[in-house]
Parts: sequence; structure tokens; C-alpha cells
Amino acid sequence: MVQVTQLKTFDDYLAYSDGTDNRYELTNGELVEVPPESDENVIMARAMDRALSDIVGFRRVRTHQLALEMPGQPKNRFPDITVLRPEHPEQLKGLGQSAIRFDMAPPMLVIEIVSPGADNQRRDYIDKRNQYEWRGIPEYWIVDPVLRQVTVLSLTDNGYEEVIFTEDETVVSPMFSEWSLTAAEMLSA
Repeated sequence: MVQVTQLKTFDDYLAYSDGTDNRYELTNGELVEVPPESDENVIMARAMDRALSDIVGFRRVRTHQLALEMPGQPKNRFPDITVLRPEHPEQLKGLGQSAIRFDMAPPMLVIEIVSPGADNQRRDYIDKRNQYEWRGIPEYWIVDPVLRQVTVLSLTDNGYEEVIFTEDETVVSPMFSEWSLTAAEMLSA
């Protein structure tokens, strides 16, 4: 990851452009480049995007490019998949940016596909989990090709409650009862 420049606020971050398609996380005032996704993760995300789009409509599902303003550090995340609330597409039109700000309700669901490596596991299972919980995101799914499991985290009054699905178990979502893919289907690229 390459540190690029120093910015003070999330507004500065949203206004910043280096003329590339690179994605950055704003961490302690510095832009840190987010590496590109592996092809396997992109294929898995596309399959889940299609399945979720069949449930909520394609305008409410975003892959890889939607920034979420977050508490703590970094100040933003780019989930592999984000399912927006019904009002979000219209709110995003007015922003000119693909970003969910603090003054907007949190998205309904975020999904992270774990990339290989202990550092990525820590980010998805601990760091992002904490930030998504603090942000009040009702559901967070962790799709882990290495462990061959899908973890569904549902927000309760006591924080996230988790259920792990493997192999031919149909992944059960409290928010999306129409979801019908098994863990194996979600993990196949």
C-alpha cells in the first residue's frame, strides 16, 4: 500500500482526485491505496451482486466502489458488496459521490470477501466488524474462501450475533429471507 497525500477531513477525502481509478482509505489524515481485488473475489462478488439484485433491485446493490464514512480509523471502507436502503439511491444522486455519509442511515448489508493472508483476516473479522457494528449496519457477512465458510453477523442490542454456514448449508439472512444460496455456492468462483 502506498501512502499518497495528507487530508484532514472526510469532505477533503471526497473532494480529492488524483486522476486515477485508485481507491484509498483515509487513515490518520493520510490516503492509503487499497490494492485491487483478486479475480476470484471479483467473480464471487458479481455472483452475490446478481443474487441480491434479484431480491432488492440492481440500483440498491453496489460492489467495491461505494465508500462508507466510518468511525475510528480508517475514516472510510469500501465493502466488496453493499446493499443500500430504499432511500439511498436518490440521496447518492444529490451527493455527486458514491459515499454513505454519517448523516445518512447505514446501509442494510455489507459483505466482505476475505483475501488470503493473516492481515486480511484480522481486518475483516476484527477491524471491519467493529467499525460496521459501531456504524449500526444491521447485517455484515464475511465470505471466507480460505476457511470455506460464510459468517452472518446480525446487529442486536448487545452487538453483532454471529452464525457460521459451511458447505451445503443454505445461508440464512434475517433481513433477506429470499436468499437461497448455500455457503458452497457463495464460495465458488
